Amino acid sequence: MGHRLTIAMKRWQGSVGWADSAPVSAELIVEVDSFEVVRGEGGVKGLSGPEKVLVKSNALKSLDAGRYPEIRFAADAVDKTDDGYRLTGKLQIRGKSRAHVIDLRTEDLGDAWRISAESCVRQTDYGVKPYSLLMGSVRVADEVSVAFTAVHAKDD
Repeated sequence: MGHRLTIAMKRWQGSVGWADSAPVSAELIVEVDSFEVVRGEGGVKGLSGPEKVLVKSNALKSLDAGRYPEIRFAADAVDKTDDGYRLTGKLQIRGKSRAHVIDLRTEDLGDAWRISAESCVRQTDYGVKPYSLLMGSVRVADEVSVAFTAVHAKDD
């Protein structure tokens, strides 16, 4: 019990709005049912295949994926920082929107850009009840860390 889970959302789409050569808006849309358990660290024993399926099922129920199939982040302000950009906008999970800020790091790889970010999200802020069982002795933390990394080839 007590695994620290790493999950991936396998289907997503991002877009950036530009004015001249500067980004001015950004949007990320994630398909909730693309949830996949990558691994579970810690715990008494390793996470089995059937346990990964159960984790996914419970997560999709908590996120009410049938009713709310997408998670969205829309930044309406993009400000340059020393190592990338600060995106200020709205994060929508389970149909509830809240103000959210993401610090996006950019790295020049020569022929491509690496873009990465990490942000914390409190599930209860979006009406998601963190999964628990055995009267709360096994539970998912309310605050989860969300990380994103992408590589985009430069235009020739």
